[in-house]
Amino acid sequence: MENLIPLFIALTGAAVVLQACLLAAMYLAMRKSSARMEAMAAEVKNKAIPALEQVQSLIAEIRPRLQVITENLEEVTTTVRADVERVDAAVNDAIDRTRLQVIRADELLGRTLDRVEQTSELVHKTVVFAGRGRRNGGGRESRRPVPQDEMFI
Repeated sequence: MENLIPLFIALTGAAVVLQACLLAAMYLAMRKSSARMEAMAAEVKNKAIPALEQVQSLIAEIRPRLQVITENLEEVTTTVRADVERVDAAVNDAIDRTRLQVIRADELLGRTLDRVEQTSELVHKTVVFAGRGRRNGGGRESRRPVPQDEMFI
């Protein structure tokens, strides 16, 4: 067993050296990554922060204009809504009046057609009566009416 102790000490020493090398490699890799991260942070700081400041100042500058635009839009919306309500009322009134005029025109047309029909019947009766009176009166030769004569209006 005495011969094995120096072997175990050598193996343990080699393991400690190997572990130290791994830790040194990890340290160097971390240092390299840290340097890259610091460079990226500096680049972001140099480029992004001025852009963010410009955006912030632009927003601060535009905010009053946006408020005015919003107020104007509200006023226009209110005005348009009122105008649409007035136009709607006017259109409904015009439709009601048109409907009334159509009803009146329909009644007038119906009465006119009834009178034309009555007049047509009266003229037809008068023509038929006059035709019969000429045939039978005055000692003249009675003429036989042609069916077309009776239908003449």
